[in-house]
Amino acid sequence: MSVPQTSVVTMADPKWRPSTKAPALWAVNAVLMWLPVFVAQVVWAVVDGAWTTWPHLTVFAASVVLSLAHVLIVPPWRYRVHRWEISDTAVYTRTGWFTQERRIAPISRIQTVDTERGPIDRMLGLATVTVTTASSAGAVKISALDREVADATVTRLTEIAGRNVGDAT
Repeated sequence: MSVPQTSVVTMADPKWRPSTKAPALWAVNAVLMWLPVFVAQVVWAVVDGAWTTWPHLTVFAASVVLSLAHVLIVPPWRYRVHRWEISDTAVYTRTGWFTQERRIAPISRIQTVDTERGPIDRMLGLATVTVTTASSAGAVKISALDREVADATVTRLTEIAGRNVGDAT
């Protein structure tokens, strides 16, 4: 009895990176996340009346080290990892920095395609494309794209999805 031959399918990494401005976006967001932590430490020190005691200095030193790592190391690391690609059959993404996730969303499952631009995104000329599918895993996000690339991506996805007849379920 012979075993049927099956072809081995390997998943290639998506080929496109986010905008070169993505690390700046992620760094600004990290700074904004750490700002309340440092404000809380100043309030704690003022209320406590002791700026130079070991608990204050220890918490401050740990916050400085962690915030510097978050602002200076994580954004370029994320940039090296993040990838995206669109084909006629699927949307592919790879995201994360510590925990990495690869997603494939078949075009036939697309329900909506949205563009999101927060204040920092607008300041940097960036946008996020969200592809909502009939998946319990949630939407596929392609973040930190140049605005023109995001608009072209939405147009292309809409056109490809329009050619695929189906109920997206």
